[in-house]
Amino acid sequence: MNGKTKGIVAYILIAFAMAWILWEVPIRLGLSLQSPLTQLVILPGAFSPAVAALVVRKWITGEGFADAGLRLNLRAKWPYYLVAWLLPLGVTLAIVVLSVAFGVDRPDFSLQRAFKTLVPGGGQMPSFAFGLLVLQAMVTSLIATPLLWGEEFGWRGYLQIRLLSHRPLLAAVATGIIWGIWHIPLNLRGYNFPERPILGLFAFPVSAVLLSIIFGWLRLKTESVWSASLAHAATNAIGGSLTMLLFVGGANAYLVAYLGLLGWIPLGIVCAWIVLSGQLQPHSVLPGQAERGGRSR
Repeated sequence: MNGKTKGIVAYILIAFAMAWILWEVPIRLGLSLQSPLTQLVILPGAFSPAVAALVVRKWITGEGFADAGLRLNLRAKWPYYLVAWLLPLGVTLAIVVLSVAFGVDRPDFSLQRAFKTLVPGGGQMPSFAFGLLVLQAMVTSLIATPLLWGEEFGWRGYLQIRLLSHRPLLAAVATGIIWGIWHIPLNLRGYNFPERPILGLFAFPVSAVLLSIIFGWLRLKTESVWSASLAHAATNAIGGSLTMLLFVGGANAYLVAYLGLLGWIPLGIVCAWIVLSGQLQPHSVLPGQAERGGRSR
């Protein structure tokens, strides 16, 4: 087994073992995934990809961090960061349009349905609630970016540029599938698709592949894992939150959620543009890394 293969295998084992243990223990103790306390307890598991990448780069392969994408590069690459931040708004708008066009459901921009569903017996939402929610979600995505770095430093900062590194599309597909499988303990309990958890086990990897293409493209263009971290945070805080609140109490989440079936259409269009326009390129290997990665240890 050469150094590169050893690193990939070690990364996957560490990332999976650490996350699954940290997630399974509180779940088996009876904590609900819908509880804010559980969200806090399972948070360390989200850093397992970063821990795995750190261990592999420093101690298993010894390749270091020169190509880990730790620099922000914001001044030169700010348009890509803007895309990472705002893309979920466009995808959410597309889901809204598609849900109405296909007769799936009508979003409730007043948020009254969401409020009554989530807070039974509650009062009326103010007319400006949705605008305030959008602003809050955008700010939250910026604040949450360091937390999502815990995943992206591993998935996009290590695995996706090592796995099938000369075939970036296949690397994105493979990473997305592995990333989707990594989420099984949570999705099995309905974390992303609470109404159809078994369906979610199969649907989520498809979404993960689409996101891997987009996040991988951002990481490539900015030469920074921080752009992918922002995109991941915005996906959760903007796309995930807005679609959930617009449609909660209506259509099933597997249809209208950001990572649901309707979401695949706009995300798929973005991915098609990235791939067909030749935006994905093999990751550059820095001088000396090929030798270290290919040497048996």
